[in-house]
Amino acid sequence: MSDSSVQLPSPAAGQAYCDVSALNAGRVNMPAELFVSNASQGEESVMPCLSFLIHHHSTGTRMLFDLGIRNDIRDIPPFQKSAEKFVLDSDDVCTSLDKGDLGPGDITYVVLSHCHWDPVGDTRLFPRAQFVVGSESRSLFEPGYPADPTSTFLSGTLPEGRTQYLDVDSGAWKPIGPFPKTLDFFGDGSMYLVDAPGHLPGHMNLLVRTSSDGGWIYLVGDAAHDWRLLLGESEIGMFSGDDGVLQCMHRDKAVAEETIRRIQKLLKVPRVRVVLAHDKEFERNPDNKQFYFPGKIASL
Repeated sequence: MSDSSVQLPSPAAGQAYCDVSALNAGRVNMPAELFVSNASQGEESVMPCLSFLIHHHSTGTRMLFDLGIRNDIRDIPPFQKSAEKFVLDSDDVCTSLDKGDLGPGDITYVVLSHCHWDPVGDTRLFPRAQFVVGSESRSLFEPGYPADPTSTFLSGTLPEGRTQYLDVDSGAWKPIGPFPKTLDFFGDGSMYLVDAPGHLPGHMNLLVRTSSDGGWIYLVGDAAHDWRLLLGESEIGMFSGDDGVLQCMHRDKAVAEETIRRIQKLLKVPRVRVVLAHDKEFERNPDNKQFYFPGKIASL
């Protein structure tokens, strides 16, 4: 059922749009109770870590949204290294690009939804790209590991002089549909960065126009780790930390729940495809194999 109260910008004459391709960038196997409140006993979530290639149709500009898991995790902070036990494979995003004869030098921008270990990959592989993050991401690296041996964020992850820290409170961010703060990145209505708070400081989603006549895709990042959350079939999972205190996968659970409610409204809008960063349903659907690069995700 569509929701006429939520609308996205109508296409203009000669509307610019983007092609979007999925990229394999690793897989993990984690207890489902970390994500959803109604996980069955012993349920595991075998999930991809998806990256996405965005190709601006009229200019040819290529952008990556997230980089997945890095192949070499020896340099990451010890706390994050403990997550190695969850990693099934860490296919390098560059290997996925190579399947379509692209390399790191073909990428102009890398947008990181947030700066946890599983979407940031190895930023050193893209020495020419401009990196784009939410401005609150900066605080995670002050000072970062190893200057702060307790930090879970590796210093140098965000390249000095090549990182844009976008302030969502600036006047450039405007409301669209259910989202109060979005940024028209290319200035032509083809792609919007979306402030999606709650999971980690600086967390962003991507709303991309996939056709000139009204198709869209919404890339959720880690705003939700499981479709049951978006479908209203479960609440965010809570689990006991090493100190015995209940916690969840989000820095601010209440704010993360509000972000999920906004995405739920988007699900009712016609011609919007929604894909999670850890979308196991997307990965398991054999019809979606054609959506991986060098193919592209079909516009609705």
